[in-house]
Amino acid sequence: MSEKDVAAGLVEFVRACPSVFHTVAAIRARLDAAGFAYLPEGGAWAMEAGGRYYTVRNNSSVVAWKVGAELPEGGHHFQLAAAHGDSPTYKVKAAPALEGPEGYLRLDVEAYGGMLDHTWLDRPLGLAGRVLVRDGARVESRLVDIADDVCLIPSLAIHLDRTSGLSPELNRAVDLCPLFSAGELSAGAFDEMVAEAAGCEPADVLARDLFLVAHEEPRVWGRAGEFVSAGHLDDLQCAYVALEAFLAAENPHDVSVYACFDNEEVGSGTKQGALSTLLADTLSRTSAALGRTPEEHLRALAGSMLVSCDNAHAVHPAHPEKYDAANRCRLNGGLVIKEAANQRYCTDAFSRAALVAVLERAGVPYQTFANRSDVPGGSTLGNLSNTQVSVHAVDVGLPQLAMHSVFETAGARDTALGIAALTAFYEADLRIDGADSVELA
Repeated sequence: MSEKDVAAGLVEFVRACPSVFHTVAAIRARLDAAGFAYLPEGGAWAMEAGGRYYTVRNNSSVVAWKVGAELPEGGHHFQLAAAHGDSPTYKVKAAPALEGPEGYLRLDVEAYGGMLDHTWLDRPLGLAGRVLVRDGARVESRLVDIADDVCLIPSLAIHLDRTSGLSPELNRAVDLCPLFSAGELSAGAFDEMVAEAAGCEPADVLARDLFLVAHEEPRVWGRAGEFVSAGHLDDLQCAYVALEAFLAAENPHDVSVYACFDNEEVGSGTKQGALSTLLADTLSRTSAALGRTPEEHLRALAGSMLVSCDNAHAVHPAHPEKYDAANRCRLNGGLVIKEAANQRYCTDAFSRAALVAVLERAGVPYQTFANRSDVPGGSTLGNLSNTQVSVHAVDVGLPQLAMHSVFETAGARDTALGIAALTAFYEADLRIDGADSVELA
C-alpha cells in the first residue's frame, strides 16, 4: 500500500470518529472484523495461546490484546502501545438553551480540554456523542451523529471591537455559545432534534454526552500531496497508527496490547482514563486467565514495555524560535521520540535506547523532540498510566502543526512511517533484564 493510500485510510478513520464514543465503535468494528473476541468486564474471562481479545469501559476506552502462540514456559511479558481517542471541543450542558436577545436561541456549552478557541468561530457545526434513552424498563446507550450543519459560533465584527481582528480575547461563557436559531425555533427544539437522532421521544432522553463537531472535511492536500489536515489529529492519528500496527504485527512470544483511552485532554483522572485501573485490570486478568500466578504477573510487568503515542509539535514555519535549537521535529520526518527532564514525558535513557535499537534494526526513521528549556510543555498519558501499570515506557508521537485547533495539520507521509515504526516494535521479541539490558531476539 502506498503512503498516499495509508494517508487516505487515516482520513476515512477520522471521518468515522466525530466523538470518542464513535472512535471506540470504529475500533471495535475493526477488531471484530479481525476475529477478536469481546470480553466484557462484567463477565468471566477465558483465553488461550494464540487468542485475540478486547474489552471496553464506558464505551469510550478500549484495550485489545493478542496472546502469543509460543509464550515462554518460564514466563511472559507485554508489549503495549497506547493512544487516546478524545480531543478538545465543547460539551452541551444538561439544560441546553440560552434564549435571547431579540429572539436568538443559543446553546449553553462548556470547554472540554484546552482548545484554540478562535479556530471554532464562523464555521458550520454539528453534534455527536451518546444519548441515554429509556426503552420500557430499560435504559440504553445510543450513538448520535448530527451531521447536518445546525449551529455556528459567530465572531464579533471588527467594526464593533477594533482589537478583535488582531488578538481576540474570548470569554467562553459569552463569546463561544453557538447560535442555534434566529427566532424560528423554540427552546425545546434542541431536545426534539436529539431525540429524533436517537430514534426516540424527547421525554425518553434521560441524559446525554454531546459535543460540538466541526464539519470541515479531512483531506490530503498540497501541490506535492505532502499534508493531511483534519479535526482530532491529536490524537486520532496516533490511535489509528497504533491500531494498524497492532493488527498487522505478529509476535508469537509476547502478549501484544493496544489501548485507546478517553479523557486524556482533561487529565485522565476518570474510571476510563489512563489513570484508571482499566489497563492494570486487563493485564492482571489476562495473566490469571493464562494460568499465571500473581507473582508471575509481576515478573511479566518487569519485563514489559509501553509505547505511549500522542502527537508532537512540528516546527512552525513562522515561529522556529519557539522550539529547542537541537531537539525539534519536522513534518514527514517520521516518528518522534519525546523526552523531558521533569518526566512529563515518560521516556528515559533505557526506554529510548530500547526503541531506537528496534527502529534502527528495522531501518525506520525517527526524530527527537524536547521543549525549549524555558517552556513547560504538555504531558501525555504515558507517565499517568505508569502509576497504575509500572513498566518501561517511552513517549512518541507524530509531528503536527496547530495542535488543539479545530483543524490540525500533519505530514501525509508520517502515518505510514508511524505504522512501520510501531509494527517493528510489536514484532520485536524484547527480552528485558531490569534496567540493565534489553535483547532483541
